[in-house]
Amino acid sequence: MQQEMNLHPAPFDKIARGEKTVELRLNDEKRRLLKMGDTILFTCTDGRQLTTRVAALHPFPDFAALYAALPLACCGYTPEEAAKASPADMEAYYTKEQIAAYGALGLELEEITLL
Repeated sequence: MQQEMNLHPAPFDKIARGEKTVELRLNDEKRRLLKMGDTILFTCTDGRQLTTRVAALHPFPDFAALYAALPLACCGYTPEEAAKASPADMEAYYTKEQIAAYGALGLELEEITLL
């Protein structure tokens, strides 16, 4: 199966360069359909695209548990950013209610191909 997801330029570029191997998402109905080996077509807000393969799925009850368990460098944080990183960072994208209802998901990516 292939899913499509949107990204802002900074995380898109980090994935394209292999600096970000785990994409953080809400574990909503759409993401719960993903399986290892599925592909994701990421479209940047500027129109660029890349495809990746799902290497692993890391579900958590919330982003606090995800941040505690996964290496933040794999999630696209620089060492300086990781020192200040907070699960509350994800509230820029999802409401507290959404996080409580669905939980968090780390999508481990491999085989990145720019289109």
